[in-house]
Parts: sequence; C-alpha cells; structure tokens
Amino acid sequence: MRGLSRRALFAGSAAGAGAALLPAAAPAAAKPRPAAADCARYRATYHFTVPDQWKNDPQRPVWIDGEYHYYYLYNPDYFTGGTTSGTAWRRVTSTDLVRFTDRGIAVPKDTTPNGDVWSGSAVVDTRNTAGFGAGAVVVLATMEPVEGAHTQAQYLYYSTDGGRTFRHHGTDPVLPNPGVRDFRDPKVIRDEERDRWVMALAENNKVGIYHSPDLKAWKYAGAFVKDGIGVLECPDLFRITAEDGTAKWVLAVSANGKGSGLPNTYAYWTGAFDGSDFTPDAAEPQWLDHGWDWYGAVTFEKRSTTGALDERARYAIGWLNNWDYANTTPTIDTDGFNGTDSIVREITLKRAADGTHYLASRPVPALDRYVSRTVNLGDLEVEGTRVLDYRGTAYEVSCEITWDQLTGAGLQLRRSNDGVRHIDAGVYRDYAFLNRRPTVNPDASGRWQESKSPFDPSARRVRLRILVDRTSVEMFVDDGRYVHTSEVFPYLIDTRLALFTIDGRAVFRNTVIREFAV
Repeated sequence: MRGLSRRALFAGSAAGAGAALLPAAAPAAAKPRPAAADCARYRATYHFTVPDQWKNDPQRPVWIDGEYHYYYLYNPDYFTGGTTSGTAWRRVTSTDLVRFTDRGIAVPKDTTPNGDVWSGSAVVDTRNTAGFGAGAVVVLATMEPVEGAHTQAQYLYYSTDGGRTFRHHGTDPVLPNPGVRDFRDPKVIRDEERDRWVMALAENNKVGIYHSPDLKAWKYAGAFVKDGIGVLECPDLFRITAEDGTAKWVLAVSANGKGSGLPNTYAYWTGAFDGSDFTPDAAEPQWLDHGWDWYGAVTFEKRSTTGALDERARYAIGWLNNWDYANTTPTIDTDGFNGTDSIVREITLKRAADGTHYLASRPVPALDRYVSRTVNLGDLEVEGTRVLDYRGTAYEVSCEITWDQLTGAGLQLRRSNDGVRHIDAGVYRDYAFLNRRPTVNPDASGRWQESKSPFDPSARRVRLRILVDRTSVEMFVDDGRYVHTSEVFPYLIDTRLALFTIDGRAVFRNTVIREFAV
C-alpha cells in the first residue's frame, strides 16, 4: 500500500488545551513547528513510534539470529514532499516486541528508475532456492514506475548480511503487471509440503495466489474473490492450530467496509488451503479489530527465545491510523513525526459454542515486564458516574463488570476536570463500544466516532482490558474476539478516569490500573 495526498494537520498549544483541527492543507507538506522547551509531547509512552518523519504499513517481522527484524514503510522526505514523495523500508529489532531498537533504512527508495518501495514481505531463504546463499533474506515488494498507469509490479531485493542492508535484483519485475490497476502488497510464505513458495497478492476485489520454486519466477495458481468491502490490500495467509487441536488456514486482507457498516481494518476468513485455492468456512469475513484505526496489519510467527515455532499462536501489529485522515495528528507539531503502531498482540484460534472458529487477541505478554506502577482499586460499586482518584495519560485499566439489570456500563477515559471531554468504552444493550466523539479526534467528518461489536447482554458480565496511550485507545473485550483500536487526541490536561452505569447498578470487580516504562 502507498500513501495518499496530505490532508489537514493538527495544531496543539503548549498545554494541549488550545488544540484545533485545521482546514485541509495544500499538497506541499507543512514543516513541523520547532518545539519550545515546554511544548506538549504527544509521542506514545509504550507504543512503537517512528523516530521522525512518517511511517505507515508494517511489514511482516522475521526471526533472524534470536530477534525479530521488523521493517516498515518509512518516508524520510515527509515534511518536504508529503506522503506522495514515497517510502523506503526502515528496520528495527526486538527480542520481546515491546522495546524496539532502530537500525535505520534497510531497503532504500529511488535507487532504480522504478522509484520508491511499497509494501511486500521478507522471507529467510534457508535452502538457497533463489541462489543468493543459504539464509539470505529476500524481499518481494511492490513498485510503480509510472503512477496510475497500470504499472504496479513485484520486485525483488536481497540481503546477505542478515537483513541489515539490501540490494536490488535488477530493474525488471519478477512478477509483471498483467494490465490491471491494483496489483500489490505481495505476502510470501513457504509451502514445505509442496517444496515451493506461495504468494498472496492484492488485486482490487480478489487475492491472487501464485507459485514459485525460487522467488524469481512466479506462476498464477488461483484467486479468492470478495466484493463489498472496498479495495483489498495487504493480504495475509497462514496456518494456525486451535486450542482444541484443529488446524485451520486463515486468509486475511486490510479492507474498508465502512460503506456497509463494517470495520475498516483486518478482515479474515478461516478455512482450508490446498496450496492453490482457499476455501472459506463462511462467505462473510470476521474482523480482527472493530475500531477505526488498525490498518495494514500483519501477523507473524511466534518464536521462543531459542527460536522454536509455536504453531498455536501468532503475533500481530497494525498501523494505528486511517487513510481518511492520515495526516491529522498533533505529533507533527509537537514531536516532529507521524506514525504510531498498535501494541503487538498475541493471537490464537478458538472454537465458539456453535462450532465455528475465530481469532482471539491479547496484548503481547512481555508487556507485563515493563509495568512501573500498579494501582489496585479492588471491587467498586457504581450507580451513575463515579470519578476515581487517579490521573494519567498512558496506562492500562482492566476490570470485570457484573450486574443484575442495567442498560449499559463502562469507563470514561482521559476525562477533563469538568467532565465534558472524555472517551467512552464499555457495553450498551447488545453491543460493546468505543466512542471518541466527546474528545478531540482525527475524524473531522463526524462519521467515524463510535465503533461497535456484538455483545450478549444476557451474560450480565463483561471483562474489559483497555490500553490508553497519548494518542490511542485499544479495548479488548472478554477473551479478545472483539477488539477496538482508535486514534484519539485528548488534551494532555485531560487525565481523569471515571466509571459509569446507565439505568442500573454494577460492580467493577478487580479494577487494576498499570503504568509502563519502556
């Protein structure tokens, strides 16, 4: 996936209280305002952020020499050329997926006539199928030599130094464009059973499947077609084993279902894959996130410290932004960057009561090692609104809410002293929700404010685990089948936390707040 033209910028005062959305900016990017010594800071406390300039799509991390190598689309010219000036691949490494070490640009842009480098995937060629040496890291990525001229194609870069630096394998594509507009975001996996590589490719309303013996020559094998959820991007394809021992294949895409009342995140199907054709268990997708801002997401292998593969779990990370307002963030002015990721999640496959399977998410367990403060509030009885004696801008709050009879219950996050501004998270009748309307947020249209997911009120209980950072909220509901991730830009003076109920009384059990130092 590639960036679009610049939109509105977000201007924040030193205290954060004078922030306001500006009208649409001209295509030429505005430069970040030099920050005063006392200027507000909106950089996330415990989420990954780009050091400077711009980031968007995550690229699937790969495990090399005892650590994860995470590449992402990075534009070093964002403040002079905007998102249209193109991306390179920047690299960070991590052993625990909470703390990352920046390693600089790995796949540079504009080193060939084909221009900048878009999304794709990296693989470790253990068997030297491509001829660059056993263990070479090979990247397949989309480039578009002539914008808008049906020239999107797949190009190869390779590394012989453990994924640190890459060189291009000529200027011709390894998978040329067959004459279509959308032909991008190759996701490559190894099919050991058939001794070949498999590529899933986003082609407008379908995911094309291709085979290759050597990563250089590709042959079309089949396709999975889905209409009604926008242009499909950033496909994903993997096998995972459920807790009941059932193995399933999962095909997924980043998609925009907002026009149909669906999310604008990561749509997935469980099913069967024979190496060429994917057969879904159901026609309609499930969604790994129901918020507004978890796009371009990738999943990747879970490895132990010794490198052993866990076939019952994967990790996932998403771009915490949305192309509808990609250039609207206070971090441009206050911190000189635009680009934040979600927390890394661990995902597992679970079986529902009706026999269907779904993916469940939870924050990466290593986050527990970075807890710097814990506030244990125990069980709290609430009827109406109860403001807690806690203040913070970045934390995790968890609780189990139980009740006999009520209409709704939840939490007011990042609440102002007067109670006017806040983010609401909880349940109401038959749905769980995250509502950012009462605070400053990037959606100037007012259309994408409250996200919803199904909830069974007859349970009369719900577990919530909510990650709050300076510009984001992520809410995990019950076992993590439903997650809501959204950008929010509350004033930095809005630090209160409140509990609320609607039409009844509830007990917020085992209420715990944790802060992190990363």
